[in-house]
Amino acid sequence: MLAVVVTAVLTLGAVQAAPGQSPSYDEAVRCAGLTQAASELEGGESGEGRSLYDAALYWSLTAIQMAQAAARPVATTEADQTRARIRAVPELTAGDADARARLQSCRARTPRLG
Repeated sequence: MLAVVVTAVLTLGAVQAAPGQSPSYDEAVRCAGLTQAASELEGGESGEGRSLYDAALYWSLTAIQMAQAAARPVATTEADQTRARIRAVPELTAGDADARARLQSCRARTPRLG
């Protein structure tokens, strides 16, 4: 687990260093919420579940790093992610097409962590 976190942080720095690659804070929070919700709904036993967990970790770290760069309190970022996750659960459960499309977009922009 620690290796995944270290890899995510290193990858995050590389992704954010590339011009035009960084998402906005709101995008990172939305992706964190969607991937966290999808990970919870899938469970961690399958390959899909592990992949979603990795994506959730990446987007959560991305949102926190972006918040720190903007001098936002970590508690605010955590609360924003919690709200995004709570909003995403019923959207994904209902098969909301926009939420599913955004989730796929977030996953496509997630670097491979393992």
